[in-house]
Amino acid sequence: MESVLLTLPEEPRAAQPEFTTDPAARSNIAQPKPQRPEHAWREVSTQIKPGDNLALIFQRQGLSAKDVHLVSTSKPLGSQLKQIFPGHKLTFYLDEHGQLMQMAYTTGPLDRYEFKRQGDVFVGEQITTEPERILAYKHGTIDHSLFIASQRAGLSDAITMRLAQIFQWDIDFVLDIRPGDAFYVLFEELIHDGEFIGYGDILAAEFVNNGQPYRAIQYAAEGRQPDYYAPSGDSMRKAFLRAPVEFSRISSNFNLRRVHPLFKTVRPHRGIDYAAPTGTPILAAGDGRVTTASRTQPNGNYVVIQHGEQFVTKYLHLSKFARHVKSGQRIKQGQIIGYVGATGWATAPHLHYEFLVNGVHQNPRTVSLPNAAPIPKQQLPNFHAHTQRYSALLDNYKHQTSVAVAR
Repeated sequence: MESVLLTLPEEPRAAQPEFTTDPAARSNIAQPKPQRPEHAWREVSTQIKPGDNLALIFQRQGLSAKDVHLVSTSKPLGSQLKQIFPGHKLTFYLDEHGQLMQMAYTTGPLDRYEFKRQGDVFVGEQITTEPERILAYKHGTIDHSLFIASQRAGLSDAITMRLAQIFQWDIDFVLDIRPGDAFYVLFEELIHDGEFIGYGDILAAEFVNNGQPYRAIQYAAEGRQPDYYAPSGDSMRKAFLRAPVEFSRISSNFNLRRVHPLFKTVRPHRGIDYAAPTGTPILAAGDGRVTTASRTQPNGNYVVIQHGEQFVTKYLHLSKFARHVKSGQRIKQGQIIGYVGATGWATAPHLHYEFLVNGVHQNPRTVSLPNAAPIPKQQLPNFHAHTQRYSALLDNYKHQTSVAVAR
């Protein structure tokens, strides 16, 4: 399906939202436009090749070793030139005598470093150009998997992962997906010099799972980073992730009457086994403190995290721990704590994951999870004005999609 380019309706002055699609308002970075030097200097550009360093490039251009030293030791950005990368570009501006007056190191379509001669020294400046942001809309219906449906709709895998991450607290994208599920997503396409250079934010999205719609709108509450909220103002986030391994499969569910695969006796399975390749990252289900990062014969490498007074999560059979994970360490939700393995009494690579509430094991897939902080009450009027705008856009294009399918 082709992208649909959208134009936002004019917003009433009485309810200006804190979030805007205007590039200058969305960034704290100054937005200078690239400017050619005013002087009649000769411009020479070269693309950095594998094995290049600044000295080699200057030598090829007939520039002096002194200039290499002056540029690379300039303050405050000369150190950025100690490691230059193939594919990046260097542009030299030379006066009528061939003296280097200015140099630009371009690291991408939006970012560059400029070094300008001031007497006997160079002074560096980092310049970031804000791209044009165009709203686009896509829709997909799932028959096999979210990734296949997204690819068919023309979405990149990166956007698909971000879409799944928005709804990951409500939907298990391994077990909960059903044929006929659908998604609707309003997002930004980034344009620079008339060319598409990538994707910006997902601004609003809806996922229909087994007939149940879930809608999320991006909003920057005062004093917080932009995040996703339901139209009610409740955060899409929960205090815990529903699954600590992304896009794996469940090989053994929570079952208090399970027959153990090694010992062939009935032994309660007080967690969920997520089968995944060795080395797959394991994420902390919630904020907390590591109480144990150790190894035993049955558990192999394992981690235990305490989340406040009520909740504990356990992660067993890791191939290895993430760097710096040790007892006493504070952990943030989604932080990598280790990697899938088959240590201990494991018959194949998988993560055994347990969730305890007040010391009692609960099924991680069905336990009621506490919500993250909602929009503060005093900010709800601005929030509702914002969400109504984007919800109206989603509804409008959902209707257009339905009409197009009906034809």
